[in-house]
Amino acid sequence: PVFAGMNGSAIENFSCVIYNIFLMNCTWQAGRDAPADTQYFLYWQNPRDDKEMECELYIKDENGRNVGCRFQNVRIKIEKAYFLVNGSSKDALIQFYDEYIELYKIEILTAPLNVTAHCTRDSAGCNITWHPPLTSHEKNAECFQYEISIQNK
Repeated sequence: PVFAGMNGSAIENFSCVIYNIFLMNCTWQAGRDAPADTQYFLYWQNPRDDKEMECELYIKDENGRNVGCRFQNVRIKIEKAYFLVNGSSKDALIQFYDEYIELYKIEILTAPLNVTAHCTRDSAGCNITWHPPLTSHEKNAECFQYEISIQNK
């Protein structure tokens, strides 16, 4: 497809991560051929039923250009969320960048909760139990995979 705007002016290396249950960070780099005065703006929608929201708190580089965004109170829904970064410059028309992202795929999970270990001296060994990590979306317990690393002291 042909996008209006100067080639090489759209952002690059867009990525987002969700952490601490409901915080989201998105980052990008300015287009390599974007004019020096280009400023970028991020909008996202989670998903269609929510209104489109602009970034609440931009992350800026040393030149004051927006290169990222911090969001609070993010709720993960199973449908794909829509992200759009457009730009403005007095010297050129800036190409936009957009992407659909499944938010649960970019979540850094907290550690499992209430981990306990009961070990016996006989050959029965140890019984280790835990609860699933916290997340902002409802997820079946079967969806989680765990890895246990045991070191003998």
